[in-house]
Amino acid sequence: MNIRHGITFVLVLCSTFLFAQKPTSPVDLVYPLADSKNSRWFFFNSASRPFGMVNLSPDTDVEGAWGSGYRYESDSIKGFSHIHAWQLSGISVMPLVDFSLSDSRDFGSPFNHSKEIVKPGYHQVYLDRYRVQVELTSTLRTGFHRYHFEEEGKQQVLLRIGSMLGPSAIIDGSIKQSSSMAFQGHIINGSTSRRPFETPVFFAIKFNRAVQDMEGWNPNEVTPNLAEIKGSDSGLIFSFDNSSSELLMKIGISYVSAEQALLNMDTELNHWDFEKVKNESFEEWNSYLSRIKVSGGSEKSQKRFYTDLWHALQGRRTISDVDGKYADMTSGKHLVKQIPLDNAGKPKHRHFNSDSFWGAQWTINTLWHLVYPEITEEFVNSMLLYYQDGGLIPRGPSGGNYTYVMTGASSTPFIVSAYQKGIRGFDIQMAYEGLLKNHRSGGIMEKAGYEHNTLLGGGFQYYLKNGFVPWPIPEGRFGAHQDGPSLTLEYAYQDWTLAQLAKQMGDSEAYSEFMERARYYQNVYDSETGWMRPRNVSGEWKTPFDPYQYNAGFNEANGSQATWFVPHDLDGLAELMGGKEKAIDRLNESFITSEKQGFTSGTSHSQEAHPEYRRIPINYGNQPSIQTAFIFQKLGRPDLTHFWTRAIVDRVYSELSPNSGYNGDEDQGLMGSLAVLMKVGLFQMNGGTEENPSYQIGSPIFDEISIQLNPNYYPGGNFIIKTLNNQPDNIHVKSAEFNGEGLNQLELRHQQIISGGELVLEMSPTPNQR
Repeated sequence: MNIRHGITFVLVLCSTFLFAQKPTSPVDLVYPLADSKNSRWFFFNSASRPFGMVNLSPDTDVEGAWGSGYRYESDSIKGFSHIHAWQLSGISVMPLVDFSLSDSRDFGSPFNHSKEIVKPGYHQVYLDRYRVQVELTSTLRTGFHRYHFEEEGKQQVLLRIGSMLGPSAIIDGSIKQSSSMAFQGHIINGSTSRRPFETPVFFAIKFNRAVQDMEGWNPNEVTPNLAEIKGSDSGLIFSFDNSSSELLMKIGISYVSAEQALLNMDTELNHWDFEKVKNESFEEWNSYLSRIKVSGGSEKSQKRFYTDLWHALQGRRTISDVDGKYADMTSGKHLVKQIPLDNAGKPKHRHFNSDSFWGAQWTINTLWHLVYPEITEEFVNSMLLYYQDGGLIPRGPSGGNYTYVMTGASSTPFIVSAYQKGIRGFDIQMAYEGLLKNHRSGGIMEKAGYEHNTLLGGGFQYYLKNGFVPWPIPEGRFGAHQDGPSLTLEYAYQDWTLAQLAKQMGDSEAYSEFMERARYYQNVYDSETGWMRPRNVSGEWKTPFDPYQYNAGFNEANGSQATWFVPHDLDGLAELMGGKEKAIDRLNESFITSEKQGFTSGTSHSQEAHPEYRRIPINYGNQPSIQTAFIFQKLGRPDLTHFWTRAIVDRVYSELSPNSGYNGDEDQGLMGSLAVLMKVGLFQMNGGTEENPSYQIGSPIFDEISIQLNPNYYPGGNFIIKTLNNQPDNIHVKSAEFNGEGLNQLELRHQQIISGGELVLEMSPTPNQR
């Protein structure tokens, strides 16, 4: 064994011993590899801070948004890239040894999970081909690499300038040398069908040792000339002497300029102490995760809980710089703008990249607004920046672009819920103005998914004229998800939420307008079949009609799943079905049938349309029907809510394995958030959008849950949930007391919760009435 091999062996052994100890903090409980077999580009995270601009992790697969990034069953690492975001990628690097461009462009290396450590904020892996141990950590905007080389040969680091990387092709870029240890440059994410404009990302690189020589290539030839390294297939290899087995590298990024990338790096990381940054990352993650403390249950259930909570804080990324500069791409031009500064000269908030808020009304609306209200406030202010820059409040922006991901005006419930819960650090007049625009002609509600250039795909004109969106839309296809009944249901709910804000704003005319439209869901309910059903532009029902046919008028769902999407008027829906008892019986039968299939359409989103899985009545692997278990409670049967939520948690959200974990479409923390809420026993059917919103009380899986309330927003200190006799078979809430007083119904209001106190739930076996 040579000296360097011995050093690496000891490091691996010590690290393995350290991380194998009994978990002592939330970070130690998180299992980042959950469901990583089914990963997509922005799904897997390791060396990243909460909402980090940098999301540094290994890439085993680099083609497309789906099935890319880090995939557990892939056996070769192609590089380590710094951006894993909605429709964005970039800055891929790879340590090499004695590599020659004249021989090959195959840079990948096999690796083995037995030599791998993955934690929130840290990733360690060993590259078998090059015999290099790689360690990764980060600040918010800077990636930090530590490499230990075993080989005596030439130590090298590859930087890819142009290549296919996840959701977008890196079509061009450039690099220039600042000193023997520093470089700056940029890459360009080519436009995609979802992100309409080419989007630059800038970088600054520093090494802790001088670069000895460089060799690069462009699409035509190998070249040592930095000015010629550009194009869709290009890159550069830095070479170093082997005077030390350790090499450190920092890479700062910015969407504004290379100078800003350097500013981000120098501000956040002005030293070379890797251990310090790694530990600071652990501390930051612990500060977020420990806002909810759980006790009781198994160690596995606690690990899975903190894995879910970690997911709830992933995916949505910071895109503004440390000084508040950001890139506005809403017009297609790269415009540099400035976030307002506070009295101390610091940005008042950040700007964000984000996937859709489609389904957020049942997930992050409740979790973020209660536990992380400061994050909610930043996101609302970020949405208002997009409104000021581009004229619309977005539903899923990417690097300063609008993407028009999914459908409707999904940001409306998020913003309305924030305001109703007392999160008021934003311009409510501007927000209301923008939301009104989104819900009227010319607004974002008119646009179907990824409809960049027209306003026809959402069928909005028919919704206003006829009270429903037809299917098919007569004008043709202009985007994705042009599914009439689903659009009608979504618009009606979102209109109801905006009506609640109109009431708060004293706008009685708008309140009446949107409350009337909130009843339009009734126009796609077919009393003959008892399902929501597509109608054509003449009003005729789709014939033949199969309520289990997938994507036939229903967005990522079938008619059975979508029928229950009336979260704002379940009493009205039950009346259409012939009364509450009939509605409960029908929904219960749907759950009994769905249980046979594990409550999901397969074990990953890619299986959802498979003929053997798509005919499921309820699907907890995607957003359209994830509220259904709590419908029982709203219709007077909380025992069925408790029974089915426990069954769903057990079958869908309990595994700790790379092969499963979310069983569907974990869209940037939405399913993680849902799992957290079901496990602590709190839910909000209408997204928490009414005045002093109500929380439905479910069946917690832990003996005690303590939620630390942010004192800058809420006065209560802690909200504690205690369960008595909480055994595996005792899943029914027999009685409930809040601050010593009995509850007549299993609900609490927002003001009660944020004032702090203790909710005590006595658990018992569920009644045999299902």
